[in-house]
Amino acid sequence: MNARPRLLPGLLGLMVVLWSLNFIIGKLVLRELPPLLASGLRLAGAGALMLPIYALSERRSRLAERSDLVRLALLGVSGIALNQVFFLVGLERTTVAHAALIFGLSPILVLLAAAAAGQESVTARKLAGMLVALGGVAVLHAGPASAAGATLTGDLLVLAGASAFALFTVLSKPFTARYGSIAMNTIGYVGGALALAPLIAWEARRFPLGEVSATAWAALAYMAVFPSVVCYLIFYSALRYLTASRLAALAYLQPVLATLMGVVLLGERVSGALVAGGALVLAGVWVAERA
Repeated sequence: MNARPRLLPGLLGLMVVLWSLNFIIGKLVLRELPPLLASGLRLAGAGALMLPIYALSERRSRLAERSDLVRLALLGVSGIALNQVFFLVGLERTTVAHAALIFGLSPILVLLAAAAAGQESVTARKLAGMLVALGGVAVLHAGPASAAGATLTGDLLVLAGASAFALFTVLSKPFTARYGSIAMNTIGYVGGALALAPLIAWEARRFPLGEVSATAWAALAYMAVFPSVVCYLIFYSALRYLTASRLAALAYLQPVLATLMGVVLLGERVSGALVAGGALVLAGVWVAERA
């Protein structure tokens, strides 16, 4: 690994905070915008930002010469667009804490997708970690979750979003090695925005956009800029100096930080089931990842 820049620890800390805050910001957006419209607008904004970044990247010329552009676009649309849609539709129906913990299962979802694709094998220890994490999800719903604003439907929708991105991560692996991560994410966001364009137009025609507050627009802009683009650039820049496993360890901070933000900023409740279930989820993911 190269010598690490002095600003790298601060940038990584900022990345975790911005990603954690995304759950809170999403709740603010959903107070004024329907989730499908918000998802489409977020994708369009992120795609518009990724285009100039891709144009300035070193590997931009290779992609246009390939015949598999359609497959890449379909992969990006199914992985990123569905991820964004399911995330906001699910977040509307669950709490920040539950959504953050469900997304905390992402390493296990990636492992399952990789095993299905023949890229990895599931060992006994990995399986044990998965079972512990799934037990944690079950414990989350053992307490009075519905009274706190969390629903099984919302959690399942968020899980569907995380699963869509896990499939994208695994299936795009050979293409990412060939074309680069910037190209893959550009295709995903731009392709997703184009795919959802009819839905965006339909929802916008039926929805009074003029009544949306400046606060909600600023929150939506945050979701398009920071978690979708800025955090992504920090993450992949950090891969030049740190191993993927060390960077993945930062994911354990996100559910904890997002939960604390939900309590402080949104007044969400912390129950015994949430604490116990969250601990089991994180422990199970740790065991499965370290296997």
